[in-house]
Amino acid sequence: MPRRTVSRETTRRFRRRTLRVLVEYLCEAGLCCDPATTLGAGGLFIETESPQREGARLKLRFRLPAGETTHEIEGRVVWARSPGSPGSPGMGIEFTDRAAAARLARELAELDGAS
Repeated sequence: MPRRTVSRETTRRFRRRTLRVLVEYLCEAGLCCDPATTLGAGGLFIETESPQREGARLKLRFRLPAGETTHEIEGRVVWARSPGSPGSPGMGIEFTDRAAAARLARELAELDGAS
């Protein structure tokens, strides 16, 4: 039987949105601030020239465009792309704080309803 390839898109549990928000996070170098270019209730992509190592735990802080709530949420780096690799350098973050991710999901759903 031929092996079936599953893309990242088909394994995602949450819808991703293309947007640009600044994300503050504590990293090994201290406080960092880089843009997130995609965001969903399960995680986000941070575009950075200095991605953290896979498995690193981060405390993130950001506000959605036109949002009033500052989200503080914990996550972990599930993949990283170094400068010089194909695609934008950065890191994929999976949210690990379920309660905070649920609050974010509610705000994202409200934004979807407003458009």
